[in-house]
Amino acid sequence: MTASVYLAKILGIEGSVLDSLDEEMAKRTGRRGVLEKLYEDNCNFSDEVLSELNPKNRTAPQVREVLRKTVLADENELLGVLAFSEGKTNFEKAASLARKIASVGRGFFLKIEKAEKILRKSQPDNLLTYLGLSSVDELFRKHDVVEAFAALRFVETDEWMHKTFEVAYSGLTAKDLEERDVTVRVLGPEWWGIAKKFVEKKHHNVSHLKEFGVIFINPIQESVAGKFLRDFALMLHYFHEIDFYSKLFRKYAPSADFADKLKTLLRGDVPEVNKVEAGEWLIVQRYLAKENPEDQRLFLPRVNPESIHWLRGERDLTTYKYPNLRVNLKLWHNLDWVGGFYDGDVGQIVSFDLEDNAMSLVSFAEGREEHFNYHQREAMWTKMFMEYAGGEAKTEELLAENFYNGIIKF
Repeated sequence: MTASVYLAKILGIEGSVLDSLDEEMAKRTGRRGVLEKLYEDNCNFSDEVLSELNPKNRTAPQVREVLRKTVLADENELLGVLAFSEGKTNFEKAASLARKIASVGRGFFLKIEKAEKILRKSQPDNLLTYLGLSSVDELFRKHDVVEAFAALRFVETDEWMHKTFEVAYSGLTAKDLEERDVTVRVLGPEWWGIAKKFVEKKHHNVSHLKEFGVIFINPIQESVAGKFLRDFALMLHYFHEIDFYSKLFRKYAPSADFADKLKTLLRGDVPEVNKVEAGEWLIVQRYLAKENPEDQRLFLPRVNPESIHWLRGERDLTTYKYPNLRVNLKLWHNLDWVGGFYDGDVGQIVSFDLEDNAMSLVSFAEGREEHFNYHQREAMWTKMFMEYAGGEAKTEELLAENFYNGIIKF
C-alpha cells in the first residue's frame, strides 16, 4: 500500500486526491516527500507504542483494548497526583494542577464590566427566576458576574441569546478589552442545577467563555472510567484555545470591523463551499464530523485550529513533570495525529490520540462501546498542512493572517 493510499484510507478520501494535492503543494512550497514522511512516522510511532504495550495480537479489537487499559491506568495515576495539588476539593485541585501545567501567558479579553453592562441591558428574566432574584442589581450583590453570564446559555432561550449577543457584541471596540491571565472557576453550589443541565447536554463538566478568558468546572462528580482524564485534557485544550483566540482578538482589535470579526470567531464560522481551488486549504474551526459525517467539507484539504489546541494541551499533559507519577504519560506525546489499520487491508481505523481513546473508554464503561477517531483525523490533516507550511509556528501565522476569510491559499 502506498503512502497516499494508506493515509487517504485513514482520512476517508481517495488516494488519488492526496497524490494530486501533494504534487500541487510540492510545486508551491518546494517541500517534497511529505506524504512518505507522514506515512513512515505514522507507522513507526504506532509500532513503538504497540511494542511497549504488547497487546495479545494486533487486531483492531486488541489494539483498542490495550489503549483503553492504558488510559485507565494513566487516569488512576493522575488522580493520585491531585493529592499534591492545592485546593479543598478534587475540582479545586484539578483547576490548580491545570494552571501549573498549561503553558500559556496573559491574554487579551473582554473586560468583566462588559458582562455587567450586557446583563443590565438584557434583563435575563429566566436567570433571575432560577436564582429567585427580583433584579439584576440583586444578582450583582449576591453572585459572581462572570458565572452568571456563563449560565445564560442554559436558562435563556436561543432566541433571547441570539438577539442579546447580536446587539451587545455589535458595538465592541478595542477599548472593551484588556490584558489579564486566563482564569479557572469552580462553580459554587448555587449553580448546581445549571451545572447538571450542562453535563447532561455536553457529557463533560468543563466549559469556557473564550472572549472573557474564563474556564469553568461544573462540580458534578462523575465516577465513570475515563471521564476525569477526558475532561482534564479538555481543560488544558481550553487554555490553548483561549490563548489562540486572544491573539486573534489582539490582531483584529485595531480594525474598523473588529466587532464583525469577533462575532465570526465566536460563532465558529466555516466557509460554505464544496470545493477549493488548487493550493487552497479550508480553515475549519469546528469538528464538522460531529454535526454531519457526510459534510462535503470533510473531503477537502483543511487545517483545523482545534487540532492545534489539542496538540498543545496534550503536549502539556504528557510532558509535565508530575510528582510521584508511576506511569509514562509521554507514551501519548505526539500521537494526536496517528492512526492505523488492522485486521488486514480492509481493516478498521484505530486512533492513537489520547482524547479519542479516553472518550472510547467512557463509552465502553457505559456499555455503548463506540470507537472515536475524529480528533485524530482532523489532527492528521493539520499535521499534513504543518509539513507543507513549514511547522507549527508558521501554521499559526498563516491561520492568523487568513482566519477571517476562512481559506489559506499557497
